[in-house]
Amino acid sequence: MPLLDTDQDLARDSYYAATAVRGPGHAPLSGSTSCDVAVVGGGLAGLSAALELRQRGFDVVLLESQQLAWGGSGRNGGQAIHGLACDQGTIEAQLGLDEARRVWAMTIEALDLIRERIARHGIACDWRDGFLGLATNARKGAELAAWADRIESVYGYPLTRVAPADLRAWIDSPRFHSGIHDPRSGHLHPLKYSLGIARAAAEAGVRLHEHSAVTSMTPGETVLLRTAGGELRARQVLLAGNVYLSGLAPALEPRIMPVGTYIACSSVLDDALADRLIPSRSAVCDTNFVLDYFRTTDDNRMLYGGRVSYSTVTPANLAESMRQRMLLSFPQLASAQVDYAWGGFVDISMNRAPDFGRLPAAPNVYYLQGFSGHGLALTGMAGRLVAEAMAGDASRFDVFARLRHRPFPGGRMLRTPALVLGMAWYRLRDILG
Repeated sequence: MPLLDTDQDLARDSYYAATAVRGPGHAPLSGSTSCDVAVVGGGLAGLSAALELRQRGFDVVLLESQQLAWGGSGRNGGQAIHGLACDQGTIEAQLGLDEARRVWAMTIEALDLIRERIARHGIACDWRDGFLGLATNARKGAELAAWADRIESVYGYPLTRVAPADLRAWIDSPRFHSGIHDPRSGHLHPLKYSLGIARAAAEAGVRLHEHSAVTSMTPGETVLLRTAGGELRARQVLLAGNVYLSGLAPALEPRIMPVGTYIACSSVLDDALADRLIPSRSAVCDTNFVLDYFRTTDDNRMLYGGRVSYSTVTPANLAESMRQRMLLSFPQLASAQVDYAWGGFVDISMNRAPDFGRLPAAPNVYYLQGFSGHGLALTGMAGRLVAEAMAGDASRFDVFARLRHRPFPGGRMLRTPALVLGMAWYRLRDILG
């Protein structure tokens, strides 16, 4: 089944879609028009960039192939967390410690930016403070504590250590050994938040067009974008479509892979039970390579994410398989039902570092991709960075643009099987501890 067809199936049973109000849609692009900046992709990266650019006085048109925030931006785990998907050591190895500190600081600014936008634009999106990172055994607990010590000493970022004896006060689960807590990270309803950013962009004067897939792009001093219903000329372009660019930039495709990730949402729980499961109501994530992530919602459901598909094939009996995974962490939810089960695709890079830059043959075409499942906060910051660059100050954008990225091995035919085999090894390591 083609990726887009699979993704449409995965989107149908989303808790977020069932609990967010979209309001009136935006008409597809029709006829011929022009602008300063064209943004391709209506997820958080594209919407954030469009808003930032409009606030700087640019005339901006955004083209989205489906509905705004239809993809990962409106279907993810809702966790806004410090750092990147890759370890800081990956950044240090390429850019050195000073620049790695700048990157870390920008990931923290990304958290502040979420709070700033919620307050400034009046976005009701169920924000809650707090993130809990958990280790599943003593060895991983020691590794997590050592990581937290280094983040505090080298990057100046304080984290609370949670010892095994204190863990029950943070989570009522037999599965975990110890952890860390970060009050500055947090979680929200990602579709409500994304639609709030879209509303703010529209009110600022961004022209938004849904159901306007870009069918071709002709580079030049003025870039020409064509859709089924119209054409758009722009002095600068941002490609923010991630796994949905559909051949628009062939040079970028080998550097990311679509990986399926899945979420279930339980029936409504008793208030006391929900409070007991995660007393701080923080977002939670374990430290396994193939990780689980979960949190309670504002209406007292357990929202539980885990499982991945590196082959893009949806797991069989998704709702029940996710319920069984949830019970590994919370056996006391045996009587709870799964009311929603859905998923989507994230764009991972080989080293899990974000991939930002400009097309070599078209320097007025920028791109943002490779968020690698850690993009809720970073997409917003990426939008700010690319807006700064398009406005003439690329100093912060170019820190990320200097990161080197390799294509996935195996070429178009073999890279998916190669990735499946590689990830099987990491799953085995997680199982063996």
